[in-house]
Amino acid sequence: MNTLTHLFRHLWLDADDAHRAIGSDGLARLEARITESESAHSGQICLCIEASLPLRYLWRALRHGEPIGEVLRDRALTTFGKQRVWDTEQNNGVLIYLSLAEHHLEILADRGLARLVPNEEWQAVVKESSRSLHAGHLEEGLALALDGVHARLARHYPASDEESAARENTLPDRPILR
Repeated sequence: MNTLTHLFRHLWLDADDAHRAIGSDGLARLEARITESESAHSGQICLCIEASLPLRYLWRALRHGEPIGEVLRDRALTTFGKQRVWDTEQNNGVLIYLSLAEHHLEILADRGLARLVPNEEWQAVVKESSRSLHAGHLEEGLALALDGVHARLARHYPASDEESAARENTLPDRPILR
């Protein structure tokens, strides 16, 4: 893809586009899916949909030739920190980050879960979800990613009934749109 196409796509999109792409009903279904998932394990899931990269990130790809995948991974890491996904009691928070402009998905797990789930497993979830995302089925792709994250959290951090009732929800279940 040429440089101008990248630039215009990122300059054109904003958080309203992310909302329109999934819709209010779709966002509500994704939020409900996160809430339901978190009742079955002690982990926390944060879903962030970013319409376009901030210019300082985009500049790295366009001007300095850094591969867009690396720039998006770095942006996901920054989002992981800013949303405090690392700040869960058992270090088992997970960020699902979607760049709408690039239809690029990243899944980042905190260190407790990352020790238990190899990167290859996360990449398999990303690959499966990306098929739907690239076909324009954003809600379906994100639901697949949530299901993949849920399966790993439920396997490694199952919640007892007492834990589910007493656990504090430290990250918002509502998808974050930027």
